[in-house]
Amino acid sequence: MITLEHVNIVVSDIEQTLTFYQAAFPHWAVRGGGVSEWYGKPRNWVHFGDDYQYLAFNDNGIGKNRDLTGHQIGLAHFAFVTSDIKGVIDRLAQAGFAIAKDGVDDDYLKNVYFIDPNGYEVEFVQYHTDLPTLRNRYE
Repeated sequence: MITLEHVNIVVSDIEQTLTFYQAAFPHWAVRGGGVSEWYGKPRNWVHFGDDYQYLAFNDNGIGKNRDLTGHQIGLAHFAFVTSDIKGVIDRLAQAGFAIAKDGVDDDYLKNVYFIDPNGYEVEFVQYHTDLPTLRNRYE
């Protein structure tokens, strides 16, 4: 079995980034952090998550993220499953983040997309069934 342990992303500002992700994941915490150097450039880093999974944030990012409406190679989005999508939406709204794009809202799932402070698209999905044939419909 293989599971995803972490995603490592370059950001412009760690504190702004933490505002978004702390609202989405109130049960996660900063696990550690420090200062390092990446090909001659200093950068701060933070691991934000729980004992098993985390997001690694590295600052000193420059430029803008890829155009999410375009066709450039790069990350399109990453997604998280939640048991309380309304809670995620409400917490992100209270932190000042609006839904960027609605997803599906049917008997078996609801999902929404947000843009984090660095331009990454983040999807949140709540499934209303445990049956894979209903969760993974490709109609």
